[in-house]
Amino acid sequence: MKLKRFLLRYYPPGIILEYEKGGDLRTKSIDLLDLSLETNPDQLVAEIRQSEPLITESRADQVKQLILKLQQKQGQQDHQRFYLFKALQAHILPLTNVAFNKSGSSFITGSYDRTCRIWDTASSTELHTLEGHRNVVYAVAFNNPYGDKIATGSFDKTCKLWSADTGKCFHTFRGHTAEIVCLAFSPQSTLVATGSMDTTAKLWDVETGEEVATLTGHTAEIISLSFNTVGDQLVTGSFDHTVSLWDVASGRCVHTLMGHRGEITNVQFNWDCSLIITGSMDTTCKLWEAANGRCVATLAGHKDEVLDVCFDLTGQLIATASADGTARVYSAATHQCLVKLEGHEGEISKICFSPRGSRVLTASSDKTARLWDVQSGVCLQVLEGHTDEIFSSAFNYEGDAIITGSKDNTCRIWR
Repeated sequence: MKLKRFLLRYYPPGIILEYEKGGDLRTKSIDLLDLSLETNPDQLVAEIRQSEPLITESRADQVKQLILKLQQKQGQQDHQRFYLFKALQAHILPLTNVAFNKSGSSFITGSYDRTCRIWDTASSTELHTLEGHRNVVYAVAFNNPYGDKIATGSFDKTCKLWSADTGKCFHTFRGHTAEIVCLAFSPQSTLVATGSMDTTAKLWDVETGEEVATLTGHTAEIISLSFNTVGDQLVTGSFDHTVSLWDVASGRCVHTLMGHRGEITNVQFNWDCSLIITGSMDTTCKLWEAANGRCVATLAGHKDEVLDVCFDLTGQLIATASADGTARVYSAATHQCLVKLEGHEGEISKICFSPRGSRVLTASSDKTARLWDVQSGVCLQVLEGHTDEIFSSAFNYEGDAIITGSKDNTCRIWR
């Protein structure tokens, strides 16, 4: 094995090693999820050298410099205020979903008009209209971090794979017998997973367009799915109140996570793939160990359905959004509620952390999105201007742009 070069990853903090083995170029990552300004760089280099043979004595100083760079990034204060950059009437019929590519240089919109559109963020010009679906385009995704492909899931029971550069359709994935309502690319961008009202999830090969596996076992629609960071496991959440954990290689169900008393609304892995968080209409979230499927905590406190849930990028914090109009931030380690985010005047349907983890973004039926300070729970900014419910909100990778999608049929870019 021969180390070729280092790549720095800011969110979450880590160092990517590019190395040669048997003539092939490969990568592996050293995750530094616990890195803070207090971390001793020399001590950390010593620890890394003990567990990683590619880091030799001669490379130690290089690694130290990368750690210092990561710490420098962490030390930068997050004072950014967001201003409306563009408001866009993207479709004539209602929007269903919006998503950025990694850099935020382009974004996609799905719609009831049966199309998905690709937009250039800076100029707000339409780059391509992806036409071909015969019903609502409900789920849309870029294959981030690459950003060269787009998947669209439709009520016409198919998923289509497109070129983000040309708008050309590569494949149409056929096989579901009801509407597709969620989808995701695997981290390596080799597979697409689709979840459907037909109670199954399917895995599709990006290269060949072939169906790789059908994941059967749920007894009601699959509403949410998520790959882990490695790409070897997939988690699905269903209206049958259960969550299933699947081995991607075999398509086998490894664990069924039972305990919720209402429909599942969202499921997600933490970065190091050890934990799964689930949100439910039973007003709770549950935290599960991926290794054994055991429930380690029930996060209670909301007075109405939990509509969204997520980890921050390091996996140390959990945010929950509820129909009770509040959001909460919990510690993944202690399961304690750290802050309550109060101020919205309607249900909160979406929540996410900024890449750095110091901010939380919420989207609400009160027509606003709000930006909150994670430490204090203070509302830092109200993003106003939409004239109807906001159902989608997201940061780009750097955290310096926000997209919001609303039932008023516009999406807004804030930066």
